[in-house]
Amino acid sequence: MLAIDGSLLDFKRLDLLAMQESAVHRLDPRAKVLTTLVFILCVVSFGRYELAAMLPFFLYPVALLAIADLPAGYIARKTAVVLPFAVMVGLFNPLFDRQVLLQLGPLDIWGGWISWASIVVRALLTAGAAIVLVATTGFPAICEALERLGMPRVFAVQLLFLYRYIFVLTDEGGRVARARQLRSCGKKGLGLQHFGPLLGHLLLRTWERAERIHMAMLARGFTGEVHARRQGRFGGREFGFLLGWSSLFVALRLYNLPHMLGLLLTGS
Repeated sequence: MLAIDGSLLDFKRLDLLAMQESAVHRLDPRAKVLTTLVFILCVVSFGRYELAAMLPFFLYPVALLAIADLPAGYIARKTAVVLPFAVMVGLFNPLFDRQVLLQLGPLDIWGGWISWASIVVRALLTAGAAIVLVATTGFPAICEALERLGMPRVFAVQLLFLYRYIFVLTDEGGRVARARQLRSCGKKGLGLQHFGPLLGHLLLRTWERAERIHMAMLARGFTGEVHARRQGRFGGREFGFLLGWSSLFVALRLYNLPHMLGLLLTGS
């Protein structure tokens, strides 16, 4: 529990990174949200065997990392959180899809292995783009951008509350875990009969704390509107950012760049 608590609370660093000043940070959140949406749509639209064609899409998160001066190691660690889930999703693909699609000398590469690798790359690309978006924009600004793009306000506010509640839940979970360790006299493990009361206690604590947070928000004038730290304006820079990257994504989706480069190098 303590390890999970520390790992999830480390996501708070994303909010701190969103307060930096860079060319990407200063862009209107709507431009970054729309660009990320086009990026994700292009990535997920690839076929299950199209692996090499997705590799050029790593240019987008890497370029934003460099321009926004984000810590590459931290972003990579946060992106790697999705790896176990992606690996499990395609784990059995090689067992059911044994069609030989590629030969490397005497080694036959089945379609199942390629589709499994495609799932992993897809997950890394989409999760990486989403984390970079949060690190350069901030989740409150993303919710405000979604509302200004047409999402109902109640949905945007619920997304923001859900994001904040995750930190409340993990914070209270860490406190409960520390309290149990202090009272267990060094004993390891927890009997199954204790999990029910522990989870119920955790639910009550987080519910009460969430109510106190809500009352504090109302006392400070909260009226159900999402307010970001930056009030952006969709201007020429934002239009150029959206149009430029979206055009590149569509071009990379329509044309298999690695395949074309391979044909040029081989002279075929």
